[in-house]
Amino acid sequence: MNLKSFVGELGENLATKYLISKNCEILYRNYLKPWGELDIVCRTTDGTLVFVEVKTLRQAFPDAAIKELAPEENLTKAKLLKLQRTAEMFAGNHSELVNEERGWRIDLLAIKIFPDNTHQIAHYENI
Repeated sequence: MNLKSFVGELGENLATKYLISKNCEILYRNYLKPWGELDIVCRTTDGTLVFVEVKTLRQAFPDAAIKELAPEENLTKAKLLKLQRTAEMFAGNHSELVNEERGWRIDLLAIKIFPDNTHQIAHYENI
């Protein structure tokens, strides 16, 4: 396993723990189809179906003295459009998981992992 895939898997594990701590029910992880991938599919306590995109970066300089790329900056417009199409396909194929009143949304979890192995999670709802 290379460093990039290790960091990505670590980020998805941290994201899953974070979502569980928010009382979300994890339905799928790494849902992969030829047209796209969904990192995490979960349901909130109010019944909203949520597609969670996880972006993780190791930070070399935790004191922010040097400007580093933020994980959020790795979500390009093209990636977001592909994510939206994949979420629409999933929701259409799994209508039993979509609450008629609450619908579905896409969230972004941006995770920074620091040299001391601590981490910081920024949660952006309904991107």
